[in-house]
Amino acid sequence: MRPLRIIKGDATSPQAKGPKLIAHVGNDIGGWGKGFVLAVSRRWPEPERAYRQWHRARAGNDFGLGATQLVQVRPDVWVANMVAQRGTRTGSNGPPIRYDAVERCLATLARHAGDLNASVHLPRIGCGLAGGRWERIEPLVVAALCARDIDTTVYDYD
Repeated sequence: MRPLRIIKGDATSPQAKGPKLIAHVGNDIGGWGKGFVLAVSRRWPEPERAYRQWHRARAGNDFGLGATQLVQVRPDVWVANMVAQRGTRTGSNGPPIRYDAVERCLATLARHAGDLNASVHLPRIGCGLAGGRWERIEPLVVAALCARDIDTTVYDYD
């Protein structure tokens, strides 16, 4: 099993050689405009464009909680748009993170990482606007990725 690396830095600028997957959590209502996705969009327009199109065409595809979309942004870099947040935080509805959806997304991410022989790079997914708790998400990351010997790095932005 590979150890989970946690470092200071920017997950949109992965510190690794070879193929890389950058993963993040989004919502199931097509919203893109706050949090980590802003950093993704500043670097590459393709993930936002693909996510919005995926959402618009959801009647004919797998868009929804637990789904993952891979978008290639460079020859050796892909962004994984993972849908694991029910709506957005409003009032007293509780946090929008859905841990079961995170788990399904990470399983798909692990398959993609294996197929591409890629390392995985991510912020503390689901713990910002989605309201999740890292102590619940970290074990999911470790089980899905590290336990499968996938090099995985979590970035804490300075």
